[in-house]
Amino acid sequence: MKSIQLVDVSIRDGNQSLWGLTGLNSAQMLGAAPLMERAGFSAIDFTSSTHMAVGVRYHQDDPWLRIRLMRQALPNIPLQFISTGFRFISWQTADHEFMRLAYRKLMQAGIGRFALLDPMHDMEAIIAVARIVREEGEAENMLALTYTLSDVHTDAFYAECARQATASGFFDRVYIKDPSGLLTPERARTLIPAVRAQIGQLPLELHSHCTIGLSQFNYMVAAELGIDALHVALGPLAHGSSLPCASQTIANLRTHGHEAEVNQRAIKSLEDYYFTHAAAEGLPIGKPQAYDAAFTRHQIAGGVLTTTRRQLAELGLEHRFDEVMAEVERVRYELGSPIMVTPFPQIVSTQALFNVIGSERYGNIPDQVIRYVLGRFGRPTAPVNQNVLDRIHSLPRTQEILREPATMTLVDKRKQFSASMSDEEFLLRAVMPADQVDAMAQKNVRGYYYNPALQGVLKLLEQIKARPRVTQVQVKKGDFTLSLASHGNKA
Repeated sequence: MKSIQLVDVSIRDGNQSLWGLTGLNSAQMLGAAPLMERAGFSAIDFTSSTHMAVGVRYHQDDPWLRIRLMRQALPNIPLQFISTGFRFISWQTADHEFMRLAYRKLMQAGIGRFALLDPMHDMEAIIAVARIVREEGEAENMLALTYTLSDVHTDAFYAECARQATASGFFDRVYIKDPSGLLTPERARTLIPAVRAQIGQLPLELHSHCTIGLSQFNYMVAAELGIDALHVALGPLAHGSSLPCASQTIANLRTHGHEAEVNQRAIKSLEDYYFTHAAAEGLPIGKPQAYDAAFTRHQIAGGVLTTTRRQLAELGLEHRFDEVMAEVERVRYELGSPIMVTPFPQIVSTQALFNVIGSERYGNIPDQVIRYVLGRFGRPTAPVNQNVLDRIHSLPRTQEILREPATMTLVDKRKQFSASMSDEEFLLRAVMPADQVDAMAQKNVRGYYYNPALQGVLKLLEQIKARPRVTQVQVKKGDFTLSLASHGNKA
């Protein structure tokens, strides 16, 4: 039996899975930092380019400042950035020099670990990214083997990907990333040893979502097989379509004779913090999932599933939901069995919806499907169905898209902005709407103090301030009474 490390995913992946990435702003993240520093996590799954963009768009938070402040608050824990290779915020592929600048600035701000994935498992591309990170700083590189079910994605397939990456010498650790929660304990018993055999002494981690209720079983099997670290979430940010609960994972590990390198008192306080925050902000709490075998066929996680139901309801076609899900399975196979991780679930489900409600299959083909088939998101892992390929290449719209620049270049983007602009601002403006970056830059940041327990009182005071006719307020709790009264212009 060995001691197993835990990686906390609450701020980035838990927030994304359950709260649409909008549930925590910079102040709320920093409010948890003192407890995170004491909890004993080996790393924090902290941000991604999408997470950075959402912070700008919804909270007007400066994502670069957020990283720097969290780095100061957590000097001893690596902050992780998950990257899909040669893309930064935009899904348009960027050239090496643009990405070199992005990775350099991320490391300078405080990112200490990169989880590098390519949805197509294009190992040449991901090794090239790892080389850039290694050349630009001292952060760790972690290879992501993104798990899915298809005829292509066998144990041998993942083992070969791990072998190629390890042979490059640019990776410090590897993790099996199960974003749809499709891994079973039986498959874990063959997949983990197959990958382990190829990576030598590199640490191996497991990241398995709770979508069909099997992740805790997977974690116990992984522990038995000698996994080095497990990825977990805290309190309300666990369960559901997120990852396993930290406290439950610790209890299960210890029951099975393993030890987790954490401070349980600090973890309990962190869970209390997030539960209080969820209550104060009206955010949902993740709940344990029942096993649903349908996910193993369509492989669409909760967010996209909910969106599809809503779209059908708006069209008065909710009764055709099962038909659309069956079509998702067929379309995915025809498109070369892409892993159902953003943006591919959206691409596949949209095409499936059009196929079901249209007069013929592939009678209406969205631009993103065309771009996918043209390789703008990378090389499909398996060949695209020839009939679908011929249909797409015959479209006039395909010829228009072929004339679009395939890659965003640093040189071209630099020409669009002032030479005196900081690199951090440039990287945001190069890929985001100007009005969103302007709103972020104009935000008056008064401070980053946040206490979720005070939010109810603060909201009450805001409401009272908006009602000038209120002249007296009395607050009672047990034997305590607080009375506030206005006297002219004074309170």
